[in-house]
Amino acid sequence: MMHGPGRLLGPARVASPYPRGVWSQRAVVDYSLQRRATLRSLFGGSAHPSDVCDADPYLLRAAKFHGEASDRSCPVCRREPLTHVTYVFGDELGQYSGRVRRSAELELMAREHAQFRVYVVEVCQGCGWNYLTLSYVLGDGVPRRASSRRRSAVEDR
Repeated sequence: MMHGPGRLLGPARVASPYPRGVWSQRAVVDYSLQRRATLRSLFGGSAHPSDVCDADPYLLRAAKFHGEASDRSCPVCRREPLTHVTYVFGDELGQYSGRVRRSAELELMAREHAQFRVYVVEVCQGCGWNYLTLSYVLGDGVPRRASSRRRSAVEDR
């Protein structure tokens, strides 16, 4: 990238709104371009706020009780700060797959499990804006048996 006459500089550094990556972080997918396009369509008039501010009550509850505060304000209502809700999914997690985790817990989980996927959703508790912003894989790569899970009554037959 050229900056000024004859000066070649590296890519511009932008502060990330997400927690710093864990040592085993890989297969990162950043949804910021799709997010930007969604906001552009909202503010351009081709989408209605009810189309994008439709957070599920369970997601709002997860944000309230388990989310992590962000220093960014909601891009829609611009009144409330965004909350990040981090979900983890993986076969090895057993009954704990699909649960909300704090970013501080991910380091320990990465050392205890071979592989699991992390999804970070930003949520505005005021207007209901929510967007999947980031996903990535964590884990040390050492295969283990799946965590034991509760058996249902149907499995006992």
